[in-house]
Amino acid sequence: MKLLRVGPPGSERPCVMGPGDRVLDLSSLTTDIDGAFLAGGGVDRVRTALAEGSLPEAEPYERIGAPVARPGKVVCIGLNYSDHAEETGAALPAEPVVFMKASNTVVGPDDEVLVPRLSVKTDYEVELAVVIGATARYLSSPEEAAGVIAGYAISNDVSEREFQNERGGQWDKGKSCETFNPLGPWLVTPDEVGDPQALGLRLWVNGEQRQNGDTKNQIFGVHHVIWYLSQFMVLDPGDVVNTGTPAGVALGRGPEAYLRAGDVVEVEVDGLGRQRQRMGQA
Repeated sequence: MKLLRVGPPGSERPCVMGPGDRVLDLSSLTTDIDGAFLAGGGVDRVRTALAEGSLPEAEPYERIGAPVARPGKVVCIGLNYSDHAEETGAALPAEPVVFMKASNTVVGPDDEVLVPRLSVKTDYEVELAVVIGATARYLSSPEEAAGVIAGYAISNDVSEREFQNERGGQWDKGKSCETFNPLGPWLVTPDEVGDPQALGLRLWVNGEQRQNGDTKNQIFGVHHVIWYLSQFMVLDPGDVVNTGTPAGVALGRGPEAYLRAGDVVEVEVDGLGRQRQRMGQA
């Protein structure tokens, strides 16, 4: 099942992709796709309505928003692909590297992304995002993590590397600039995704392919990451977890590879759709 939200920022309508890729309106079932919907059996209600054929087609729309509304937090895993760690000169981590991104960085998959003022090293990162569907607190094993995952989406973990690595303090200041987390277009349920460790990830800048990886090369797999995080924090329904990026980021390519206003970034993950962002200037 593919869940999505369409409409202007702040006024998105909840929808689902129905038979024949028709976009169907979920307004009769919920006001939004958020943590309460995911934790309260919303996905099952949508399945029932789809089986009954009772959902109307959505009204025409011009914009797709992030597929989950108002995530409480965005938790990220750094250096989770061996080739990415190598290109950045970092040692392979013994445990997942964890950092946070401001939740208001989340925007629609095709929304404009703003290069921050004074930025000289704005970077891109295609990632598999996990959306939490049930409270995860001290999970007993990675296997238990599967039961708290609502679905998966594409994430572009946009980063400003000078802010992140050269300005002191923690990574968050280079990760939390406005618009720095395009998400979507869809939230795809686990039954449709299949094995999360068998997904190709790709990213292009101005038509040039920069990243071409596969989640099978993650150092810490999706279920391990969710289990691990639950030992240190409570993951709530609607939270987003970005699980790391493969090699090919601008940080490993040189100064000419960083993003500038006017650049176009395209991102895709197998089975999860495609994003397209034009870079603007803050």
